[in-house]
Amino acid sequence: MQDASGKAAPGSPAVASANPAQNSVHLNGNSVTQNGHDPTATPVPQSEFESRSPIPALTPTATVPREQWGGKYEFLLSCIGYCVGLGNVWRFPYLCYRNGGGVFLIPYFIMLFVTGVPLFLMELSLGQYGAAGPITVWKCCPLLKGIGIGMLCVSTLVCLYYNVIIAWTFYYLGSSFQSPLPWSCEAVANAGLCGNTTGNSSTGKVLSPTEIFWNERVLGVVHSEGLHDPGPVRWPLALCLLAAWIIIFLCMLKGIRSSGKVVYVTATFPYFVLIVLIIRGATLEGSLQGVAFYLTPDWGRLANAQVWNDAASQIFYSLGIGVGGLLSMASYNKFDNNVIRDTLIITTGNCSTSFFAGFAIFSILGHMAWRKGVPVGQVADTGPGLAFVAYPEALALLPGSVFWSILFFLMLFMLGIDTLFGNMEGITTAVLDEFPHLRGNTLHKSLFLGVLCFCFYLMGLLLVTDGGIYWFTLIDSFSTSFGLIIITLFMCIGISFFYGVNQFCQDIIDMICHCPPWCTKVLLYFKACWVFFTPFLLLFILTYIFIEMYNTSLHYGAYVYPRWGKALGACIGATCCLQILIWAVVAICKETGTLKDRFQKAIRPLNSWRVNNLNSMGRVEERVEPERVEAPFTVTLTDMDFTAMMWEAGSQT
Repeated sequence: MQDASGKAAPGSPAVASANPAQNSVHLNGNSVTQNGHDPTATPVPQSEFESRSPIPALTPTATVPREQWGGKYEFLLSCIGYCVGLGNVWRFPYLCYRNGGGVFLIPYFIMLFVTGVPLFLMELSLGQYGAAGPITVWKCCPLLKGIGIGMLCVSTLVCLYYNVIIAWTFYYLGSSFQSPLPWSCEAVANAGLCGNTTGNSSTGKVLSPTEIFWNERVLGVVHSEGLHDPGPVRWPLALCLLAAWIIIFLCMLKGIRSSGKVVYVTATFPYFVLIVLIIRGATLEGSLQGVAFYLTPDWGRLANAQVWNDAASQIFYSLGIGVGGLLSMASYNKFDNNVIRDTLIITTGNCSTSFFAGFAIFSILGHMAWRKGVPVGQVADTGPGLAFVAYPEALALLPGSVFWSILFFLMLFMLGIDTLFGNMEGITTAVLDEFPHLRGNTLHKSLFLGVLCFCFYLMGLLLVTDGGIYWFTLIDSFSTSFGLIIITLFMCIGISFFYGVNQFCQDIIDMICHCPPWCTKVLLYFKACWVFFTPFLLLFILTYIFIEMYNTSLHYGAYVYPRWGKALGACIGATCCLQILIWAVVAICKETGTLKDRFQKAIRPLNSWRVNNLNSMGRVEERVEPERVEAPFTVTLTDMDFTAMMWEAGSQT
């Protein structure tokens, strides 16, 4: 069986075993097949032949049993929790109002169905079919192993700064148990701040208690001059960061068996909080102005390229494409899981959450604008500014502010920890697949996870210094920028043209045992996206990112990053995507023959591709040798060997 690119399909006889006409042993003009005997001749005793001709035997290798999800709901909740993160709450609503209100939904859903859903399905299908992590799964095309390494680099950077957000959330959550809230006007320390007319000497802007609490008490950024001046570690934040990593370690100690149970709470609780906040916001004065500000359409914005770029970046940011988490979580699925159904459920649920989160955010921001007598645009913000300044200030104005603050920051904690589960799963799965002995030894696996979390904690200390927010913004801006787009682009091109889009679609049909007619028709649409539409749009996004990166300065507040800081960020992004080139060169150098022959061998699936699916029902016969056997090969025997074998055969007749 061959796919459109002409290579042998994985699992077909052309791959599972070498060609008998090529893999033969020549015995003075007679040919003996790879297992050492001619199938039409009389059997030859193995002892004498094997002692003289060391031909590689195709013996099954013992593999450590791979874990599987306890049920399909664990996988769905884990993926929904991974995708529905902080970006749904603090980024999408802001992008929506900034880019034309309700009009932004048009490019958003176009980008969702042309880039988001096809790439999401590609990652889930690749992980589920190969039953391997982001590195090992590229046995399907060894040339592109660098994509998995690049995913690992991106995931490492995301884990490094994402848990710092959880540390901030812990700090605010602990502070929320004080009454009155320490950032409210009712607090004694803020008595002189509310209603005063003095402002920041550098900007002239009047500072609110929430801004002072965020900048001085939490970040300590007022004591730092920039990237070059990180200052001392802020130990309250360092303790919060340590607590966050301890929770991550305990939840992931038993792999998906433990994290799969935790998501029943962490993935569902944020929805409960959002519903409560929407109901509470709808009862507040001025909430309708906030919602109108959120959804009022500006049709002229559709002609702006930045709107389309923001829509595409939000899809990547929200769905977690190209980081390796999706691929790793899908690798623990049963082989016959309906991956198309799961893709549609998860992506629809994620984007619906983003849309409805906007009502919870802007209804309460609208009330705050009404209380202050200012337009909603003056109180709206994005990112950490929304989660830790604007929204806490709005909550402080509500009756029972302590309760609402605890509920909100508990929701942020649940959203963040779910996403971190997926990123950490991508890293641990990649390492455990490369070193399978760790998977079979519980103690070694626990030690590895503990050392990994502790290393992340030590590296994260830089981000909880006085100037840590500057480093946080730098890593956040470049870790998921052009490097992630390039990794995803090569994944799409590699699967479509090297592995073969026809073969990949056939693999998906093989996984869905009873594929309904609609699945086959939907695959035709996905095939068109993978081959043409998705790569084209990824190139558009990549071009826009490079133009914007060249023309726009990076800044946090009033601080403008120096040129060396921006260059450092570009190097961070380049390090991730350069892994593709480095490991492609390594794969080609490992092969033999001309450059063309080496390239063709490097894009051919290894014989061990699919070997991890043996834990699926009825697929034991697909086990093959773990490494590819080069063909043709010859074994030269002497006349004495040939005479002895003929004599032995004659004596039996």
